[in-house]
Amino acid sequence: MKILVQNFKTGELSVARSPAPRVKAGGVLVRVTHSAISQGTDRSIVQMARKGYLGKAMDRPDLFRKVLNRAKNEGFLSTWKVVKNLIAEPIPLGYSLCGEVLAVGEGVSDAAVGDMVACAGLGYANHAEVVWVSRNLFVRVPRGVPAEQAAFVAIGAIAMHGLRQAEQQFGATVMVVGLGLVGLMSVQLCVAAGLRVVGVDIDPRKFAMAQAMGALGSGQLGSDGLAKAVADFTRGRGVDAVLVTAGARDSGKIFEDIVPNCRDRARVVVVGDVKMDIQRRSYFQKEIEIVQSRSYGPGRYDPEFEEKGHDYPVGYVRWTERRNMEAFIDMIADGRLNVESLSTHRFAIDDALQAYDLVLGKVKTEDPIIGIVLEYPEPDMAGQSSAAPAIVKRVVSGKVSLGIIGTGQFAKGILLPALFDTRAFTLRGVASARGISAEAVRERYGGAYADTDAMRVIADPDIAAVVIATRHDSHGRYVVEALRHDKHVLVEKPLCLTRDELGAIEEAAGTSKGAVMVGFNRRFSPLFHRMRQHFEGRREPLSICYRVNANRIPLNHEAAWQHHPETGGGRIRGEVCHFIDLMQALTGARPSHVIPANARRDSSGLAMAWQL
Repeated sequence: MKILVQNFKTGELSVARSPAPRVKAGGVLVRVTHSAISQGTDRSIVQMARKGYLGKAMDRPDLFRKVLNRAKNEGFLSTWKVVKNLIAEPIPLGYSLCGEVLAVGEGVSDAAVGDMVACAGLGYANHAEVVWVSRNLFVRVPRGVPAEQAAFVAIGAIAMHGLRQAEQQFGATVMVVGLGLVGLMSVQLCVAAGLRVVGVDIDPRKFAMAQAMGALGSGQLGSDGLAKAVADFTRGRGVDAVLVTAGARDSGKIFEDIVPNCRDRARVVVVGDVKMDIQRRSYFQKEIEIVQSRSYGPGRYDPEFEEKGHDYPVGYVRWTERRNMEAFIDMIADGRLNVESLSTHRFAIDDALQAYDLVLGKVKTEDPIIGIVLEYPEPDMAGQSSAAPAIVKRVVSGKVSLGIIGTGQFAKGILLPALFDTRAFTLRGVASARGISAEAVRERYGGAYADTDAMRVIADPDIAAVVIATRHDSHGRYVVEALRHDKHVLVEKPLCLTRDELGAIEEAAGTSKGAVMVGFNRRFSPLFHRMRQHFEGRREPLSICYRVNANRIPLNHEAAWQHHPETGGGRIRGEVCHFIDLMQALTGARPSHVIPANARRDSSGLAMAWQL
């Protein structure tokens, strides 16, 4: 399939080829018909990628701090290899689209094949011909709602949540600062909610658009005309709320400029990406409240909601990001939002680079650039992963033809560089749930193909050995299938999560021509060999105190899936297995019993007793 990506290292944009995703439980597979470009978000992503390393670090100091901390703990060279591999992978762009459901995953009951759905989510709703989207990031589109308009669902939900954060009642006056796509949607939403609106922008061409959508007046911040209009509309009191929908990452001057237009104790909602540079005195004197608007609404950035599909009870959280998306689609269906007027430019996916020339200001136009839509012809899905693997040159004698399943950060940053540095392997096939990630690894190491179907790699007769580096819950079944196909297997720890999986692996290993090895690497370190030599020939019992200095993984961290019993099995299964293996290798004995203790402030987390 075709997908729009950017090389994060060079900043180069391209319409690339990538294996199409597969349907998974908890979501739907969607053939995209239209996707919307958000000028502010996409421009900032593209511009950051085109900066040098120093510019990227200044743009994302949070990521830069992570790199520094890793370098302190693991050394500069090791960290540099990880960073180099991560930034080499293309980044898919886009987060708002509409399309037709191709397949429905297990556990999804509110969609059927053939339904039109509007989808949101960075990393999900990409500018691609086919996407997989989890259940809380799509909503059905009623008949009569044009797909092009529904494609703006994520942007509409952002505007809607910003207005909800303003908490204004019927008849209040709201100033919208920044009349781009989100700003003009906000103007329409305010009017539909019975609010009086004043539009503000630095581009006078947008004033007429805002007033056509119901704004009482418009102007530039600091101008006499705007000050007079605000005084007239509010009877001299000032606006009740301000929605900052502009993008100004380099300056916070906008916050000072809006203060003269605000009434006492007004509410300022930050919707756009604006530098938070605020003068305390101005806001202190009027007791102006500043509120952040978290993208589409409650649920955003929560893996339990977005990835696992766990909804919040409507009685406690009325407007989640998905319910905001539904409300936006309903307002289009009811004729209360004129989204069509916001679509100012349209491009085919093959011409997406021309669209981004507009976004980046490379092409000048007389008309304002508001909503840019990418259109997708029906893709030719023939020749996808169901076909037999392509025939490639034979494997060089003495080298192992390798298949990779899973291309996460550990695989790309640590495991694969170490494997291929040995020059003992040639890459044949790569499979990953994110097809673009698999394609990046294939291109980097010279593989024959990339896919989103792990079984293509496992069943490939030209692959002698398989590396499994997926999330923990899939290790067991992939190991069993690989052994049944007589592959040698290197599986990252843990080997599996359940006793049933362990029994199936044991049975498969007994009849397979392949060997299985778990990625317990501690026992192969040079220091461990010296330690074991030191204790050789001992006769007395050996007491081991193993302190694990592992960083805490908060529940809202990107790696928090390790805590979940179904997905990661918890950190004891996922990490402590390393240290148990090391102690077994040192003592030559197995654990006889385990004494666990709760992790408390005044207690250690785990105690183990060994009988040797």
